Amino acid sequence: MSALLAIEDVRVEYRSRERGTVAAVAGVSLDVAAGEIVGLVGESGCGKSSLARAVAGLTAPRAGTIAYDGRPVTPLGWRRRPSVDVGLQMVFQNPYASLNPRRRIGSQLADGLPAGPDRARRVADLLDRVGMPAEAASKYPHQFSGGQRQRLAIARALAPRPRLLVADEPVTALDASSAAQIVNLLVELVRDTGTGLLFISHDLALVRQIADRTAVMYLGKIVEVAPTAQLWDAPRHPYTRALIDAVPRISAEPTLPAVLAGEVPDPANAPSGCRFRPRCPYAVAECAVEPPVRATGAGSVACWLPDPTVPEGR
Repeated sequence: MSALLAIEDVRVEYRSRERGTVAAVAGVSLDVAAGEIVGLVGESGCGKSSLARAVAGLTAPRAGTIAYDGRPVTPLGWRRRPSVDVGLQMVFQNPYASLNPRRRIGSQLADGLPAGPDRARRVADLLDRVGMPAEAASKYPHQFSGGQRQRLAIARALAPRPRLLVADEPVTALDASSAAQIVNLLVELVRDTGTGLLFISHDLALVRQIADRTAVMYLGKIVEVAPTAQLWDAPRHPYTRALIDAVPRISAEPTLPAVLAGEVPDPANAPSGCRFRPRCPYAVAECAVEPPVRATGAGSVACWLPDPTVPEGR
């Protein structure tokens, strides 16, 4: 499959007086094909949302390139988004903040539709597509629950008929029932329309259920990418293994999820070499140097050890 989204060595930096320059994204490469769901997982603060904002053009990357359908994504300024980028849309994490509270739902959905006499019908079609009644068009966001608001946010993102969706933690603020409905809706849209989906989450178990491929991010870098089944069955990076071990499991014997030791380092003062080195149980001297990216079947891993889950001679 050819890449609908191509991210190449992207860096996103923030500056502050107290901390200096913080590299939230420190050289990430990733791609998403049409009709493919790519999950991006990692602990809070690893740079997932910063990468999502750069992909959507909301933040200008410090370095690297982001291409949508073969064309560079133009960072948003005061002017209207270029028409060639309208096919790239984003679903935000908080449905209570992503909709304008002062405007009716119908007018917000109509923003993404071309002018014409059939606008009202197309708004109704969008609402129906996300499981909402046509009457929702005349109401305001505060009249809906969190799950309903996220459905409306998805409808708004679908209005311009996007070919690529970036979903940044779209179910974190929702209860379990609403979250399941939203996830099923996104997966159905991808399978029915061939839309590409970059699904960002800290929930590896959820990503396991829906993603074709999964990328694991730690402190601004991708440490492993693989088809989801391969990554889950045979994780090659110690951090991936730690995330999987932390997922609660149902078993005959009562057990607690494994807890990864240590805290995520400050990205303003990131460790040299492998950034996971201070927390890695298999760290060796060469880990102080930037690790190579090795092919692992249909995926890749950034690690010095040939098989970190079973260290040779260690």
